[in-house]
Amino acid sequence: MAVTLTDAAANRVQSFLANRGKGIGLRVGIKTTGCSGLAYVLEFVDELNDDDETFVAKGVTLIVDAKSLVYIDGTELDYTKEGLNEGFKFNNPNQADECGCGESFTV
Repeated sequence: MAVTLTDAAANRVQSFLANRGKGIGLRVGIKTTGCSGLAYVLEFVDELNDDDETFVAKGVTLIVDAKSLVYIDGTELDYTKEGLNEGFKFNNPNQADECGCGESFTV
């Protein structure tokens, strides 16, 4: 499987990378935190690590470390606007539950 992007997310990431002026792609990962245990992390990548997997979706290179891939394999990254709120949304088939505030999840 892989990590993929919707058209809206791909357009947003490409725009961020163009404005930034450098970078090979976007890291999608997880960290241990919050009341449910795991939280998503997004960051721009200038250099690959030895344990990174790369996926190209809609012209965007997504980088995922081996530890995170176990939890987010099959995830689709979307970019949504709802009223005054906008941001990336993770459609993760592995996610079993999330905390009440939506900041962390469990698998």
